[in-house]
Amino acid sequence: MGIDFQGRVAIVTGAGGGLGRQHAMALAKRGAKVLVNDLGGAVDGSGGTVTAAQAVVDEIRAAGGEALANGASVTDFAAVEAMVQQAIDAWGRVDILVNNAGILRDKSFAKMDMADFRLVVDVHLMGAAHCCKAVWPHMVAQQYGRIVMTTSSTGLYGNFGQANYGAAKLAQVGLMQTLSIEGAKNNIRVNALAPTAATRMTEDLFPKDMLDALRPESVVPAMLVLAHESAPTRTVLCAGGGSFEAAHITLTQGIHLGTGADVPEQLAARLAEVTERAGEQVPQSGAAQGTSEIGKAMAARA
Repeated sequence: MGIDFQGRVAIVTGAGGGLGRQHAMALAKRGAKVLVNDLGGAVDGSGGTVTAAQAVVDEIRAAGGEALANGASVTDFAAVEAMVQQAIDAWGRVDILVNNAGILRDKSFAKMDMADFRLVVDVHLMGAAHCCKAVWPHMVAQQYGRIVMTTSSTGLYGNFGQANYGAAKLAQVGLMQTLSIEGAKNNIRVNALAPTAATRMTEDLFPKDMLDALRPESVVPAMLVLAHESAPTRTVLCAGGGSFEAAHITLTQGIHLGTGADVPEQLAARLAEVTERAGEQVPQSGAAQGTSEIGKAMAARA
């Protein structure tokens, strides 16, 4: 059975170019009505015009699809609420949210201005939170929703010169983890996509031959799977160049050392046992850590 989106309404942020444009085009091609959001600013977030979003809408319409343009900044919650209402007024529902909007202000942490740190966090993290908050009551009411966060290998594993970006991107994973738990009873599934793609945000990071192999189109299948009715939930998919992986935040088995005065020394001496990955688990919620620790503590007392 094919992956199609007939009758579904999607909002894709940052969809005026690059990966977001590919997401919007692919959803529309498979039947979704798409609200194309893009501030139309530079890579660093400066400026703004709805022209980029409208150009994608024109492409979708020319191909026989249905789309609307929106130029809201995801950092402006009132504007985001109006964006969601625009989709509701036009099509009566919102089924899919792809949080793709982002900016870069890269510098080593020693040289980074904290205003640039805050702005990147505002766009990536607060922007995603604003969009999720605005669609949430509609998804609850219709008992259906699919939300895709855009995280990054920088957030998952770090990257020199991107402390602001990495902090915001891993924070999106934390948001995804909790929203997937809270949304489960209302059939709202929330996942994250970590793309490796040649866009204007990455064109200075890779040599040209590598960029040619990392076309944004190759990431889109992962988004379609995460946005579909059959999507998993609480999954971090990595995608780039036609390859797909999954990332997990795990908890090791660990050891129990008690509360004695020499526990710091014992921990230092046995740290390799604590970090040993054999038998690690992917917790279903944050309670797993406490449950594991209490279990070991009670067993030690028996």
